[in-house]
Amino acid sequence: MSDSAPTTRNRSGFLPRLMPGPFVWLIAPAALFTIVLTAFPLGFAVHLSLQRSLLGTNPHFVGLENYVRMVEDPVFWSGLVVTFVLYVLALALQLILGMYVALVLNRALAGVRFLRTVLLSPLSMPPVAVGMMWLILLDPSFGPVNYLLQVLGIPKSLFLASPQLVVPTLAVLDTWQFTPFIALILLGGLQALPEEPYEAAEIDGASRLQRFWRITIPLLRPSIVTAALLRSIDLLRFFDLIYITTQGGPGNASTTLNIYAYQMGFVFYHTDYASALMITLFLVVLIMVLVLSLFRRAAR
Repeated sequence: MSDSAPTTRNRSGFLPRLMPGPFVWLIAPAALFTIVLTAFPLGFAVHLSLQRSLLGTNPHFVGLENYVRMVEDPVFWSGLVVTFVLYVLALALQLILGMYVALVLNRALAGVRFLRTVLLSPLSMPPVAVGMMWLILLDPSFGPVNYLLQVLGIPKSLFLASPQLVVPTLAVLDTWQFTPFIALILLGGLQALPEEPYEAAEIDGASRLQRFWRITIPLLRPSIVTAALLRSIDLLRFFDLIYITTQGGPGNASTTLNIYAYQMGFVFYHTDYASALMITLFLVVLIMVLVLSLFRRAAR
């Protein structure tokens, strides 16, 4: 008995060490494919950004010339500002409205399942269909939105054709579609919160607003940061809805870095400069993701 016990313990102790080996080999092809699929386009984009070439011509190495050109390009700085303004506006609106929607859906109301279906339906629509729909709704001549404004005695608005209103309008359109995404994440966080702190606060006489600020927000902070992180990745590379509705116009009023890179690469065929723009956008997204990841760790 004394001889067999150590053998059993040794076998059970060795198994966890030996088990990862086969699993590593099983996932190795998929991991390698993912790395190559990510590394090759990124490496090729860096290579192109250090060249001077038009599409279809022989490139030649110019070093950081495209990045120097970028620093001197007013459209680049305008696109960077538009990218961040659109990001801040849309993210703030989506977090505020997403929190409100999550709080409503978390309550035991009559017909809450139907309400969830209605409120979450925009998330199922493709951005191209959303863009085409809002182009019709916001049309300055025959759009229903301007007709309703006239009925209410409010003058017509150009919305997507106004340099002053186009960025806030795009932020509202993106908020209309992706607020349900934020609401889903926050709703999951709300349903996982413990009941004991709320019961203790209610006994102590805390109001509903105090319970929200002192209990709900601190406990829900990891979910809020996670939602902000996921939406930040999409908002900083915002493309499809802008391209369908304004294509960066009027002028450059809604030209983000992503739109500008597309124009330089696929309209003017300056693949070298477009690659430099996309590398810069990649670094912007990476920095924001790292910052939000630090906030997420601190919120745990």
